[in-house]
Amino acid sequence: MQIDQNSVVSIHYTLTNDEGTVIDSSINIDPLVYLQGAGNIIPGLENALVGKSAGDTLTVRIAPEDGYGATVLELIQQVPMEMFQGVETVEPGMTFQAQDQSGYMQRVEVTAVNGNMVTIDANHPLAGQHLNFDVTVVEVRAATQEEMDHGHVHGHGGHHH
Repeated sequence: MQIDQNSVVSIHYTLTNDEGTVIDSSINIDPLVYLQGAGNIIPGLENALVGKSAGDTLTVRIAPEDGYGATVLELIQQVPMEMFQGVETVEPGMTFQAQDQSGYMQRVEVTAVNGNMVTIDANHPLAGQHLNFDVTVVEVRAATQEEMDHGHVHGHGGHHH
């Protein structure tokens, strides 16, 4: 069976950046299982997998706009240190959950500390980067009606209700 809309797909992958550093991998753990066409994985990888079958391998380079998007400069802000009440030390690389004006919780990373001002970045950590995937398709099957209705895989490797 080939990967198409509403296929349940199991893949093993290794994700690297352009410097060759491994960012993530499913090797030596369970494969990633997703529902094709439901937006469960980044669009560039989902599109590259269309038509593939179990046993196929591919190497694909995903542009930022087909991955986690371009870096949005408006999501990089300087905030006063007092925004971190109760935190003893604030250092670059630390991550926090912050609430935006609409009440949505988002992850922010501290990128710089200058005196009493802290620079935070709410972009996805992989925004603006090309993503390089080495993928092996492990299994492809038709989704159940319940999986299609819910927009995700159920059972082994998927969501359990």
